[in-house]
Order: sequence, then structure tokens, then C-alpha cells
Amino acid sequence: MMEQVMVTGMGVVTALGTDVQANHQRLKLGQSGIGKARYFESVFVEDMPFAEVPLSNQELMERLKIGSNMGYTRTCLLAELAFEEAVHDAGLSPERLSHSDTAFISASTVGGMCLTDQLYADANLQSSGSSFLASYSGSAHAMKIIAKHRLTGFTNTINTACSSSANAIMLGARLIRSGRAKRAVVGGVDSLAKYTVNGFNALKILSSQPTKPFDQSRDGLNLGEGAGYLVLEAASVLADKRTYGVVAGYGNANDAHHASAMSEEAVGALRAMREALAVGQLTAPQIDYVNSHGTGTVNNDEVELHALQTLFGDLPHFNSTKSYTGHTLGASGAIEAIFSLLSLGHGEVYPSLHTEAPIAGIGTALVRGQSQALPLNWALSNSFGFGGNCTSILLGRARA
Repeated sequence: MMEQVMVTGMGVVTALGTDVQANHQRLKLGQSGIGKARYFESVFVEDMPFAEVPLSNQELMERLKIGSNMGYTRTCLLAELAFEEAVHDAGLSPERLSHSDTAFISASTVGGMCLTDQLYADANLQSSGSSFLASYSGSAHAMKIIAKHRLTGFTNTINTACSSSANAIMLGARLIRSGRAKRAVVGGVDSLAKYTVNGFNALKILSSQPTKPFDQSRDGLNLGEGAGYLVLEAASVLADKRTYGVVAGYGNANDAHHASAMSEEAVGALRAMREALAVGQLTAPQIDYVNSHGTGTVNNDEVELHALQTLFGDLPHFNSTKSYTGHTLGASGAIEAIFSLLSLGHGEVYPSLHTEAPIAGIGTALVRGQSQALPLNWALSNSFGFGGNCTSILLGRARA
């Protein structure tokens, strides 16, 4: 019999704040974290809004008690802060965390390449060699966490673009369901970087205004940064431990259509959601809420809406929390799963921001204006990445 996968800890860092409580408060108040960046250095800062974590690298290091010569990039720092909150929230002792039956799966797209200029200088022998030489890979942040916390169980780092940390959740849940691990810390991180900003600008999908997902006049996304981690544990080892909910299902599919666009038929998105429902043994009418991928780009919103309409017919309540945090790339799946669990636990759906004229056919399903108090039992959290890698996570409300 498959183990039930429960969420016992959460940690999150975004432009809304540096812990779960701060993020929840801003979501309830409908306050966006998108604005002018203070710490990110780029020629685009004057013309484009970003969703930047409100702490400098120095402040992050001081909070974490990390020395400046230890090779911690901003990616590493954000990951460590969210990881520590999740582990503390779950009450995992150092011994339990480092046990071989505890897995750790993280995710990132830019990784240590957030230090784009330093990487260029080191790679082209224009420096004498910096303390970051071992920090540029996508897995560098995970290796720092593994070393600091002496992790000995299964570890992995995933990069499937914007579905990366959703796939980390899926892998952790599969390890627990199959009996290969008793618990798993899962999630991901990405920080603002010239590397990604310049790339998205080349694709012409960055907006000069706060993003407005599912609006008829939407014109692109805002890039953000952040980290999110969840502690997953097998129900059989919990006793009376508090839980935030259950990871009941998951689905991953690839529509193999285009490197940076989704197919008009929403092949991957539909299959991912259907697989998540099948694993959770639920039907579409049982879903109360969808945290959409909702990037605010012309292609994504149109295709995702088509997928939702095809799967559900009558649309459930949905929103896009990227209107608060910007698009945090590899971290977005975990961050949005945490936001979905907050919605389930508090019986509320946070309003999508900045959307004034929704796409035809949405009706009142897109929550706008203010948070809505609703009876919620089941939610889907969607994350769709470049290359057509689509993942949907099925989450259930914790039962008393």
C-alpha cells in the first residue's frame, strides 16, 4: 500500500517577505512585491519592475551567520534561509535531518550564474580566482546545504526550467510513496541575474509594467527571485504531528512543441493535470481551486486557460500569485505550492492583481479585488516550463 505524503514544514522567501507569515500577510492584503529593484544591478532596473527579496546579500549573510569568504552566492543565501525555516517549522532535529531515510531534492535554473559578471571574469582568466569558483553550477546551493547540515540520504538537483521545483516536490513524494524515504525536504531557488534578465528580454516577454495575468491587454511577465521548501513526511511516521496538507497527486508531461512556447492544444498542460488527478484518484469537479502558472505572457495565459476550460468545463476559482512575486523561475513551483497550502488551510483565495479586463470566457472564476473566503478541500498548482515541461501538483487540505 502506498504511503500518504503529508506536508509538515514550510519555508519561503520572496519579494513579499522572508518567511511564511510575512508572505501570507501580504497575500491576504493583496499587496504586490513587484517594484523597483534596490540591490540587483542591471541596465534594465530603471525601465522594468522586478520582484526582489528585500534584503541585501550582506543582510542575508548576517541573518544566516555566514562569513563573506565562504562562496555563498545570492542563490545559496536565499535557499539556506528558506530551507532553515522549513526544517525548523517541521521540528526536524539535526539527527533526523541527516539520517539516511531523509531525502533532499532541490531545484534551480540560474544557480550560481546569478554572479554573471564574476563568472565571466573567472572563466576568462580576468581575475586571480575568486571564492566563487565552486559556486557557479546549478547544484552549488544544494551542495552547500548538504555539507552544512551533513545530509546523507538521497539528494538531487533538478532543472526543468519553470517546472523545476514542482518536479522536486513530485520526486520527493514518489520516494515517500514507494517507501524509499521516510521524509524529504523539497523545493527550489532562483535569484535575479543578468543572465536570465537578458535572456527573457531577448524573447521580448518582459513587461515594463506590473504583470497582469489573464488580462486581455497582458504584455509579458516580471522576473522575481525567491526560494521555497516543503518538508514532506510519510503519514506512518507522524503520530500526532501537525500537518499543512497532503501531496495527493502529481503529473508531469511534455508537449514537445517549442523551446519557449506551449502548444495551442495545451497537450502537456492537460496531460499533467489529468495525471495528477489520476494519481490522487480524484475527478475534475472535486477541485476547488487552481493556482495557475499564470505568467502574464500572451501565449501562456491563453493556452493555460484553454487547458482549464477543456479539463473542467465550468472553471473552478483560480488566480496567479505571480502578480505578487513575479516569475521566480525554478523556485516558482515550490513557492506556489506553499501559497496553495495557505489557501487550503485558511479557506481563502488571494486575488490576482492588476487584471482589469479578463480574457473572454473567464467570468468570475479568476479571483480579483480582494481575498475570497471559500470552503477549499483540493487544489491544483500548475508549473509549466520552457521546452514544454509541464507539471501539476494535487494538494489536499489537512484534516483535523
